[in-house]
Amino acid sequence: MQRPGSQTTAAARSPLRYGRRAVLLLLAGASLYLLLPSLLAVFGSWRSLTHLDWPFAGLVLVSEVGSYICLWQLDRIALRTKGWFPVATAQLSGNLAGRIFPGGGATAAALSASMLHDAGVDTGDAAAAFGASTALQLATTAALPLLALPAILGGAPVNHSLAAAAYLGAALFVLLLLGGAAVMRSDRPLELGGNAIEWFLNHTIRRKTRVSGVARELLDARDFIRSTLGARWKGAVLAAAGNTLFDYFALLAALRAVGAQPQPSLVLLAYVAAELLALLPLTPGGLGFVEAGLVGTLALAGVSAHDALAATLLYRIASYWLPLPAGAVAYVLFRRRYGART
Repeated sequence: MQRPGSQTTAAARSPLRYGRRAVLLLLAGASLYLLLPSLLAVFGSWRSLTHLDWPFAGLVLVSEVGSYICLWQLDRIALRTKGWFPVATAQLSGNLAGRIFPGGGATAAALSASMLHDAGVDTGDAAAAFGASTALQLATTAALPLLALPAILGGAPVNHSLAAAAYLGAALFVLLLLGGAAVMRSDRPLELGGNAIEWFLNHTIRRKTRVSGVARELLDARDFIRSTLGARWKGAVLAAAGNTLFDYFALLAALRAVGAQPQPSLVLLAYVAAELLALLPLTPGGLGFVEAGLVGTLALAGVSAHDALAATLLYRIASYWLPLPAGAVAYVLFRRRYGART
């Protein structure tokens, strides 16, 4: 039985919902239009891919596969399941849906949860697991600028070596592990971070009401992640950091494949910028923003315009475009094993 006025409320919300979607689509279209020259420049460098150092080009793909395996391991821990096939196929299919249909991450999570339900995973458990997994990934991404800042500011200005950039990435990986363990074990880091965020917001932006309770919200989010992951939170932190490390190595391999020798600390800056730009909800997976940001920051790192375009194209093919057809194949394989949708 419906409550009185529920139909009116639903009718009132429907235009608002569609209006919000229309605004988001309009912003996405405007963003892609403004970023179209950068995208065309990146795609226009495809002829450069015929002159790659192919062993390192293959390493780009291998690194991205490693990054996805870490992501699936993180989801397996959050879901508390041993199966790889349903987790991997659901994630790849959701990734495809989130980059094709409106809704982005919400659409991806909804499809993945629906598929896992058909595989015998409770929908509520899947929603909580994806929430914890996504929150841990976002926390890792948010920590990157802070942890990488010393290397960026005091990085090697003379030694243009990708080996040095790899060592910086490995050091960042260790810092992510140590930082994740500290946050999971103690309230103090989040309290300090929350208080710093409050101070910054209250002293840099004029507002009618002061921001408060940030530390409490961070602690509540941490407690939700820890309760969802259970005793295997250490493995989850390792998987989240590994997801980032392998993705970073993919960028390094792409630069080596085109023959670039950039400044190591600024390669780290380029990667951090790309990770943050990928979070922008205006386009799927930061399409356009990541390409423009990577080309610009790689140029700052001493990479020629030609090499920056080719390396960006190679990196995005492996990290963004190839997983899309893989998602379609994964969906077909999932349906062949578990049957049509219930």
